[in-house]
Amino acid sequence: MALHIALLGAESTGKSQLGEALLDHLRQNTSLRPALVAEYLREWCDREGRTPLPHEQQAIALEQQARGEQAARDHDIVLHDTTPLMTAVYSDLLFRDVSLYPLALQHQAGMHANLLMALDLPWTADPQRDGPHAQAPTDQRIRRALLGARLDFSVVSGQGPDRLAQALNALGPLLRPHLSTGDGLFSRLMDRADRLGGEWRCEHCDDPVCEHASRLQRR
Repeated sequence: MALHIALLGAESTGKSQLGEALLDHLRQNTSLRPALVAEYLREWCDREGRTPLPHEQQAIALEQQARGEQAARDHDIVLHDTTPLMTAVYSDLLFRDVSLYPLALQHQAGMHANLLMALDLPWTADPQRDGPHAQAPTDQRIRRALLGARLDFSVVSGQGPDRLAQALNALGPLLRPHLSTGDGLFSRLMDRADRLGGEWRCEHCDDPVCEHASRLQRR
């Protein structure tokens, strides 16, 4: 059975970049077969030349889910560059429609790990993005939904290699049983787990410095 890893976060928080970095790293350092499932919403908007209407959101969420399930058929790890939960959050934010949360959270419960991007990267403009003002409300709704459903998540912050390293730290306990001593990632994950003592998160704010301090206090 494939491992499912969700990459969640507001606009311009590095989900796609982290997904590509994880994909390359796993390909180069393990014998596992990883797949990256891109965000279907972006493809939909490029094709249609507009943003979805309220009644079109559910079909987008279901297609995102279906693509992840298809990738799992012949891969060991599926990296989800967003999940139906993000569609539910956008429906909530844009249309005040909360009807997609039950479906989205049911699917989210099947994820083996949830990586939530911190709000610490410079904003990058994009025609499909609303603007930096939408980041905090999006982040708050993601956290509220995950916490309300009692689904664990790890916050990933930092830039470039640091962001990848934090993601690998969080994924260490999940990946280690599926790695062999011949995998280049094996010993590094063992070392990181011993040094860092497990996953961490801040449930109260979006400040990665606070999240780091919170983690240190738990050690």
